[in-house]
Amino acid sequence: MDLLELHFEGEIWEWRGPAPYYFVTVPEDEAAELHEVAAAVTYGWGVVPVRVTIGGTEWTTSLFPKDGGYVLPLKDRVRKAEGIGEGDTISVTMTLA
Repeated sequence: MDLLELHFEGEIWEWRGPAPYYFVTVPEDEAAELHEVAAAVTYGWGVVPVRVTIGGTEWTTSLFPKDGGYVLPLKDRVRKAEGIGEGDTISVTMTLA
């Protein structure tokens, strides 16, 4: 049974670490909802497993905790399949399961 389904929009941003990674920040209201159930689903270090849909692409990943909220990593294959990149605002559907 799904615990929580969230819909939100966010802007893609790049973290330039040892390798470039792209993320969308989960908005504050949705992050607050996640905090309420995170302890029941996290598997360590505060990461939260989710199923994500952007456009026609669905995949599983984990949210990373950041600055009291969460960020959603965007795989290269997802960005390429959906034709999205840094600075684009995207619609996200995300389910904790």
